Amino acid sequence: MKIGCIQLNVGFGKVDENYERAEKFIREAVAGGAEIVVLPEMWNTGYALEKLEELADENGERTKAFLSSLSKELAVHIVGGSVSVKRDDKFYNTMYTYNRDGELVGEYSKVHLFRLMDEHLYLESGSDMNRFALGELEAGGAICYDIRFPEWLRSHALDGAKVLFVPAQWPTPRIDHWKILLQARAIENQCFVVAVNRIARKVENFNGQSMIIGPWGEVLWTGADDEELAIIDVDFSTVDEVRGRIPVYEDRRPGLYEKVIKE
Repeated sequence: MKIGCIQLNVGFGKVDENYERAEKFIREAVAGGAEIVVLPEMWNTGYALEKLEELADENGERTKAFLSSLSKELAVHIVGGSVSVKRDDKFYNTMYTYNRDGELVGEYSKVHLFRLMDEHLYLESGSDMNRFALGELEAGGAICYDIRFPEWLRSHALDGAKVLFVPAQWPTPRIDHWKILLQARAIENQCFVVAVNRIARKVENFNGQSMIIGPWGEVLWTGADDEELAIIDVDFSTVDEVRGRIPVYEDRRPGLYEKVIKE
């Protein structure tokens, strides 16, 4: 399948502009043959956490209508990155995923909040997994900081995911961690990882380096340090072959892990 990765230059607090740019790139991706399109984290507002009361999408309604309409019109699966959402007077960092029929197949609020960016002071954490299917492709999703918690991503792979989608706003100073962690998550789960980071405006410090990684840990594509739309052809059928050659799922001993690791 062809994956369209949108490494978006997210405007800080510029909601209307961000929706317009996202639509432009989604349409360009589909025109270029993309069957799945992926957006970065918090693309509707950026990390304007102190302005969420005025900027966050009420119940996600604008984003859901936007993604549903485009996915149905263009007959494309859209992994909608994540957006800031207001629900019941609380704020969440939420990923919506739509299939090519315009149907919502995944809704996930970021489970692990990043204290170094004060997320815990403004956002509520989610508590549910993010497993969904795009046609016959079994998938899962996590958001940015989630990739530092291998057990969380492993739970999605154990539930059948053959690809993990990771929208992010990962900063330049720790970009080496981003690359290594993504490769580790692909290798240990023997699955594809499609990770889309943002690009910053001059006042912020995000340099893209989005990645698609195969189940052997091979890097199939790395984004530039500028705004970019990349369309990459990915053969997801190789997951079963890799899992058959090194049967880590069969060799797991979960009963032992449960005895030695306490919550």
